[in-house]
Amino acid sequence: MKLTQRSVEKVWGRRVLPAPFARELTQPVGEIWFEPSAQHDELLIKYLFTSEKLSVQTHPADNQAGEGVRGKDECWLVLDAEPGASLAIGFREEISSEAMRAAALDGSIEDLLEWHAVKAGDFFYLPANTVHAIGPGLSLIEVQQNTDITYRLYDYGRPRELHLEDGMRVASGLPYADPRQRNVAPTEACCLVEGSYFRLDHCVGAPDPATLQAHGDGLLVLPISGEVHVSGEAVVAGECAEASDVASIDFSATGRTLLASPR
Repeated sequence: MKLTQRSVEKVWGRRVLPAPFARELTQPVGEIWFEPSAQHDELLIKYLFTSEKLSVQTHPADNQAGEGVRGKDECWLVLDAEPGASLAIGFREEISSEAMRAAALDGSIEDLLEWHAVKAGDFFYLPANTVHAIGPGLSLIEVQQNTDITYRLYDYGRPRELHLEDGMRVASGLPYADPRQRNVAPTEACCLVEGSYFRLDHCVGAPDPATLQAHGDGLLVLPISGEVHVSGEAVVAGECAEASDVASIDFSATGRTLLASPR
């Protein structure tokens, strides 16, 4: 089953989207979501397109988000990056909550973050509580726990709501260090995440049997290039489908595909 696309307007989005969407818009779109089904709603996959910086923000963990509300671990795979494009993840040096609050209020928090120059293929996993921001000139895929809970700490003076009290309650003042950070070559088949919330694989052509066996029911199938067939229906770049199981997926066509399944 192909998932329904949802275009989300953002002040930092773009009026001209790149391939595979390639269209002009009257309002800037920053995200394209693939709405999960009611049967398998644990994960959300989306594309992000930036022309300005996103807010400095953080997300809570499951035990911090409130009763019956998911927290948010997420990861990013960079598809394209303009020269000089960067992402901010964690702080350059450990910072106290008091110093972080003061920096969020006066705007200096942006300069305290660790900005990573990025290129196509760069991959980052962001556990909940990580303070982060995304710079302009980027196209990326995000895979996350399915929740829209975001605490903005600083937003460059834009007239949008901030969530300083909630954000300070959960934000980590530590530098970013995650062993899953890497660069993924277009020809490299690999497991990107085997975590508490989901598994994510980057497949080139047909995955090996061990990779397929590692996924359970309710997989999300997202071609980056080429196409795959899910229950006999072609799924191409710019689309995402839910497969009931690995047996319903045909990888005979060449291409790159992300496979994600919840844990």
